[in-house]
Amino acid sequence: MVGFGPTDVPPTAAVKFVGAGTAACIADLVTFPLDTAKVRLQIQGESSSAEKASRAQALKYRGVFGTITTMVRTEGPRSLYSGLVAGLQRQMSFASVRIGLYDSVKQFYTKGSDHVGIGCRLLAGCTTGAMAVAVAQPTDVVKVRFQAQVSSCEANKRYHGTMEAYRTIAKEEGFRGLWKGTGPNIARNAIVNCTELVTYDLIKDALLRSTPLTDDLPCHFTSAFGAGFCTTVIASPVDVVKTRYMNSAHGQYSSALNCAVAMLTKEGPMAFYKGFMPSFLRLGSWNVVMFVTYEQLKRAMMAARHNWATPL
Repeated sequence: MVGFGPTDVPPTAAVKFVGAGTAACIADLVTFPLDTAKVRLQIQGESSSAEKASRAQALKYRGVFGTITTMVRTEGPRSLYSGLVAGLQRQMSFASVRIGLYDSVKQFYTKGSDHVGIGCRLLAGCTTGAMAVAVAQPTDVVKVRFQAQVSSCEANKRYHGTMEAYRTIAKEEGFRGLWKGTGPNIARNAIVNCTELVTYDLIKDALLRSTPLTDDLPCHFTSAFGAGFCTTVIASPVDVVKTRYMNSAHGQYSSALNCAVAMLTKEGPMAFYKGFMPSFLRLGSWNVVMFVTYEQLKRAMMAARHNWATPL
């Protein structure tokens, strides 16, 4: 057995809620440079008239590691973690809901039945994904804005701090500006949540049923990697539109649909898969770190709870 073994008592909803948020923050710390590279590649080719005049925006990013190398050379290593504070705020509120409450919502839809069909799993994934977006959307907007801005020139920065970004967006774009892109983000997270959690669930069940693997690290690693790949393939187009729309200047696009149509007409269908490799590297590695950490945290927290409750 590798890591903590399964406990006799299933983890409580509170343990799952806290464990999911904590595991997601750890995964973000590990994979954040890949996420930043993904955002830069996704918005490349999109520019307003003001941005066209900016030499910084004229930088061309080529591939995952080319993007990371260019950013480190021109903006410094800290640029890879631009928006990290908002990213951690997002994961603590977002992942806690969409992942931590998934099992509870799934049980609600099945009314406690041991048999859980694919329909109930998909419905639970859609529900927690939409709930999470409603709670955490402002943190996502701020994170994307920070990751998108080129930090080599301080004077041209849109935002200089996380709290200032929240205030500036609310002041310049109204309260609705903090929830900009909620529609595409709900669509994206319904897809991501369903694909990620349901695929992880199904792969893990299949491995436990049909292979010698037991419910420990190798099984969790394989399930998480498979879930990351499936999620990237299915969710990339919506993810690119979401990133473009959330990062756009006020009035640049009338809606998320208008953003998608503009991308298709100006850049062609392959624009929807811009940043695919960093998306896959990020989602694959993020899924592995998050799910492995989450499974271990649940067991560690339940073991600690049991030891604390057991009298000496």
